[in-house]
Amino acid sequence: MNLNQITLPVSNMDKAAAFYRKMGFLQIVDTPHYARFECPEGGSTFSLSLNDGDFENGAVIYFEHEKLDELVDQLVAKGFVFAQMPTDMSYLWREAVLCDPSGNKIKLYWAGESRLNPP
Repeated sequence: MNLNQITLPVSNMDKAAAFYRKMGFLQIVDTPHYARFECPEGGSTFSLSLNDGDFENGAVIYFEHEKLDELVDQLVAKGFVFAQMPTDMSYLWREAVLCDPSGNKIKLYWAGESRLNPP
């Protein structure tokens, strides 16, 4: 099996789609209730689904980038606010944390060999 995509709930499609486009993702589907994005590297996709009611999403979406610190610096310069700047974690990943306009938690990270082959 292979993972096709993840769909995140959002409370405002326009704000959410603009947020992910500003992060550098390519929007490939654009409707009032659904948006889909392609990652700039690797061809992975994820989508957003408009949720009219209250919701709480406990999932965390991870985006990997080899030059994590440079990416975070670029995003901060664009106005993104991080809850955690790049930090070396005990499990050998380097992670930065932010949330999208709907509160979905995003971790930008680099793990190198530890991603699939932890010690």
